Amino acid sequence: MNKIKNIEWLIRPNIRSLKPYSTARDEYDGPLGIYLDANESPYENGYNRYPDPHQKILKERISQIKGVSTHAIFIGNGSDEAIDLAYRIFCEPHVDNVVSIAPTYGMYRVAASIHGVEYREVALNDDFSLDEEALLGATDQHTKLLWLCSPNNPTGNSFPREQLRRIIERFLGMVVLDEAYIDFASEPSLLSELEKYPNLIILQTLSKAWGMAGLRLGLAFASPRVVDLFSQVKYPYNINGVAQKWALSQLEQPIEGQIRELKAQRELIIKELRRADSVREVFPSEANFVLVRVDEPQKIYQTLIQAGIIVRDRSQAPGCNGCLRITIGTPAENERLLEVLTQKIDPLCRKQRLATLHRKTGETDITVTLDLNGGGGSIVETGIGFFDHMLMQLPHHSGVKLIVKANGDLYVDEHHTVEDVGITLGEAFHKALGDKRGIERYGYVLPMDESRAMVLVDFGGRAAFEWEVDFGREKIGEMPTELFKHFFKSFSDAARCNLHITARGENEHHKIEAVFKAFARAIKMAMAQNPFVYDLPSSKGII
Repeated sequence: MNKIKNIEWLIRPNIRSLKPYSTARDEYDGPLGIYLDANESPYENGYNRYPDPHQKILKERISQIKGVSTHAIFIGNGSDEAIDLAYRIFCEPHVDNVVSIAPTYGMYRVAASIHGVEYREVALNDDFSLDEEALLGATDQHTKLLWLCSPNNPTGNSFPREQLRRIIERFLGMVVLDEAYIDFASEPSLLSELEKYPNLIILQTLSKAWGMAGLRLGLAFASPRVVDLFSQVKYPYNINGVAQKWALSQLEQPIEGQIRELKAQRELIIKELRRADSVREVFPSEANFVLVRVDEPQKIYQTLIQAGIIVRDRSQAPGCNGCLRITIGTPAENERLLEVLTQKIDPLCRKQRLATLHRKTGETDITVTLDLNGGGGSIVETGIGFFDHMLMQLPHHSGVKLIVKANGDLYVDEHHTVEDVGITLGEAFHKALGDKRGIERYGYVLPMDESRAMVLVDFGGRAAFEWEVDFGREKIGEMPTELFKHFFKSFSDAARCNLHITARGENEHHKIEAVFKAFARAIKMAMAQNPFVYDLPSSKGII
């Protein structure tokens, strides 16, 4: 039985008596046509009006997904805003304290320091399990918040649900349960039990599994009273209109396949890292990262940096001596990580294969940066949405790092932009491959749903192009289908490669996506370096 019946005594007196800021639109719920209340510009440009301060439409969609009432949902500028608000609402500076586990997410401590609130840590056990009695024993009559993260960051483990329930029931203050990584866990969220516990706040995020880190959207679920307090104390327009719009769009995209792949890749990485000579321990994980104890963590960290891979050094965190935290990436990124950590390839001896090219014509201005050895994020911005989506298949499926920035005369048509991106990208591959000695050189076939694509590539140095792909539509998205052939022909000529592409299928989107994915995989195979071969392979000798 939960001991907390009423949380009013936990709230700071000045917050209980707060008269929150309100707008005229808060006070009127009917249809509106002329807005003369907020001193906005009346000239429509898509951004001239203030966004909905209550995010009503976004909350309705989140309510459907999470199975929680809209009155129990707070949307913040990242989960950090909800963390900050919890201190502002419940903790009297220089009087109250909070209790947390160690190691855990660092912002709990930072926010406590900002607000002048004592922060008490209780160390996890050696296996990162939770000592329930020690945790509750660290509290007193001035402990207003108890911070728990499950799955925990950086350890990756979840705490047993029964243990979490007992802590919530026994603690007389507010329990903040951070479930940022719950989508990757084997056990479900405690959201279904939220109504039982008036002293429970559950944090989640759209940054991890939902892939919206750049939008900065954090979620807090709690009783309607707590959500009202959060809404009263937050700044009025904390979530901008663009973020609300894009979040609604992204929430319609299925993520189950990505989650399955990340979980499978997590188990693969755990299995492979346990074989590495430099790895002492790989801890079980229920998150989208793994914590790894290694010999000489700084040396390995720097080795990874030199290979273009950045991880998080957590060796100074309590109980994490010698530990690196490694986020699960794409299969290609994970493969590169394992190559370095298992010393299949010495990153210090592997030659750089980089190229940055700038091409400016009367119609376009294009910059391409290409790293065939991968490392870091990729960006594609051509102004043609579907073309960007297709080009991003290259780094995802070949493992290269690719940055494409293109400005072209799209107000005329897409032709020049597509052609010049193909030329610049091809030239970048030609430059980055250098003398090509030691590369594998050739091919790939790829099925996708009802479609299949065959891409044969030969980086031997002779340009030739064959295209056997027919489309039944003039456009896919805003991209004219006739330009796909033109793009690949431009690439083949500029890269001085032999490129044959064949595809068939019923769904035009799937068909061309299969082509780009097969193209990326063909490139991955052809540019792969064999450390024991120092010439360019050929049936007729060395080219």
